[in-house]
Amino acid sequence: MAGVLAVASFAASFLAVSDPAFAQNPGGDATAGEALFAAGGCANCHTDRKNKGPLLGGGAPIKTAFGTFYGPNISSDPEFGIGKWTDADFIRALRRGMSPDGAHYYPAFPYPSFTNLTDTDMKALRAYIMTLPPVAEKSKPHDLAFPYNIRLGMTLWNLLYLDEGPMAPNPSRSAEWNRGRYLAGGLAHCAECHTPRNVFGALDRQRWMAGNAKGKGPEGEAVPNITSHEESGIGKWTIDEIAESLKSGMLPDGDSFGSLMADVVEHGTAKLSDADRHAIAVYIKSIPPLAGRGRK
Repeated sequence: MAGVLAVASFAASFLAVSDPAFAQNPGGDATAGEALFAAGGCANCHTDRKNKGPLLGGGAPIKTAFGTFYGPNISSDPEFGIGKWTDADFIRALRRGMSPDGAHYYPAFPYPSFTNLTDTDMKALRAYIMTLPPVAEKSKPHDLAFPYNIRLGMTLWNLLYLDEGPMAPNPSRSAEWNRGRYLAGGLAHCAECHTPRNVFGALDRQRWMAGNAKGKGPEGEAVPNITSHEESGIGKWTIDEIAESLKSGMLPDGDSFGSLMADVVEHGTAKLSDADRHAIAVYIKSIPPLAGRGRK
C-alpha cells in the first residue's frame, strides 16, 4: 500500500489533472511561466531576429519540405497577437493544435510535443506572455505548396498522429528522469528537430532522437543523432557534459553549437536551472542507441 501511495503522490506532483474544477480556476503563475517560456524556446520561432524584429512579433521563417512557415505574432496585442485569448483558448492551441475559431494549426507549430504539458504549466506560460509588450504587426501568411495548404487535412493527420494529453510519469523511473523527459519530450520539444519524420510530416517514433540527414531538418540542415549510440550519437558524453553543453553551448571536444542549436541554448536552455538541465541530461543519456542518422 505504501508503494501505491508513493506512486500516486509522485504522479500528483508531476501532473496537474485536467478537470472541470481546475478549468474554472483562471490565471497562471507568470513568474513560473518565465522559465517555461525559455525552456520552450518560444522567442526562437516567433521573433524575426535576423531582421531585428520585435519580441514575439512573428515572421521568423521555418523552411520545410512542405513549404515555408512563418511563426505568427503571439504577443499580448489584442488585435494582431493573442491578447484576447483566454486560458482555455491557449490550452486548446497547445493541447489540440486548434485556434480559438476552430481552425487547425500545422505541426510546424510543435503542438504534438506541447500537448504533453500540464494545464498548470500552459496557464503559467500564457500568464508570462501577457506580461510582455504587445506588437501591433500582422502575421505573415505561410507559403505552402498544394495540397499542404489545405488545413482540412489536419483533421485526419491529428487522428493518426496526435497523442493528445499531458505526459504521464513513468513510476519505474526516478523523479529526475521523469522531469527530464517532460522537459525534453514536451516543453523543449527536442524530438521535433532531432527525430526524423515520415512522408506525412509525423515523427518516426521508431527512430526517436536519431537525427536528420542534410536536407531533412529545419531549414534543410542536418540534425545530429542524440541517442546513446557511441558512434552515431552522443553515447560517449557523460551526463555532466550533456548538461554543460545545454548551459554554455560548448561540446566536450571544445567545439561549440552552431546555427539553430546555438539559439536554443542562448535563448532557452542556458536560462534553465542547473537542476532542470541535469534532468534533461539524465533523460537524454537514457535514450536507446540507434545507429546512423535520419530514417532507414
